[in-house]
Amino acid sequence: MPSSSAGAVLVADGPDAGVPAHYGDPVREQRLLEEGLAHVDLSTRGVVTVTGPDRLTWLHSLTTQDLRTLPPRTSTEALLLSPKGHVEHELHVVDDGSTTWLVVEPGTAPDLVAFLDSMRFMLRVEVADVTADWAVVGEPVARESGEGEPLAWVDPWPRTGAVSAGYGSDDASHPGRERAWREVLVPRDRLEAVLAERPRAGVWAAEALRVAAGRPRHLRETDHRTIPHELDWLRTAVHLQKGCYRGQETVARVHNLGRPPRRVVLLHLDGSGHTLPAEGAELHAVDGGRAVGRLTTVVRHHELGPIALGVVKRSTPVDAVLVADGVAASQDVLVRP
Repeated sequence: MPSSSAGAVLVADGPDAGVPAHYGDPVREQRLLEEGLAHVDLSTRGVVTVTGPDRLTWLHSLTTQDLRTLPPRTSTEALLLSPKGHVEHELHVVDDGSTTWLVVEPGTAPDLVAFLDSMRFMLRVEVADVTADWAVVGEPVARESGEGEPLAWVDPWPRTGAVSAGYGSDDASHPGRERAWREVLVPRDRLEAVLAERPRAGVWAAEALRVAAGRPRHLRETDHRTIPHELDWLRTAVHLQKGCYRGQETVARVHNLGRPPRRVVLLHLDGSGHTLPAEGAELHAVDGGRAVGRLTTVVRHHELGPIALGVVKRSTPVDAVLVADGVAASQDVLVRP
């Protein structure tokens, strides 16, 4: 995960390349986040705006979420799918009354803007990549932003929407996996001033808490075959009674007639060795044989120890001990087989 250091600051690589992985003490930084005392530099995230009177109904027609009457300063999550139902973009959506703001994964804003521009036709909408002007700061807060405050997207995970569905092994509230989190939009020229206002935590701390919550992330848990059901994304990002959108047939067919071919799983890794398996490593049953899946995100949690998210075949027994790079891992079921 780390690539270089500057003093006590270690800079992340991978999807979060360019922002601090930690500031010298990632365990303490996790605790500060859990206590609501720190925030995280997420300034490599992409920021896209959509303006014009047709913006919400237009985005509604393209995505998995019902956005037609989204109130100002109310957060939601949406996905853009391929015609076959595979996840192409994850959108953190919040509207300020005149502009819809989309926070997306690092490096994905140009492709998103190109796709949205190709779908405008005669509608009254304008799309812009404003990443150069706006940055994102993550903080452990579950409250929507009020008038006069910086606009923020609040993560709905793990609350199941009224017209959504949870695929988890526990009830709809996902007990024990709550995580207060929001992403605040900050003018880029004020980023350092905002970050200086509170203690800082690196993305390693934020990722550790995300993994413990079983929260999927695009470009981490996804690949070119991912459908939302595999990651329990119907819980927060899919409205099951809205009109037609690209990929809807797959969403409806799998939800109504079957089960997804794969499932996300929380893995508790054997921490007795000095190294952890690499992200992307194949997962095998402990007795060998063909690969049953892959690791997606590997972290060290301040209470749970080394843990990871992985995606495995639905047929993998839930009590099977798995192995990645020679490290054993027991499963915590997140999506029912």
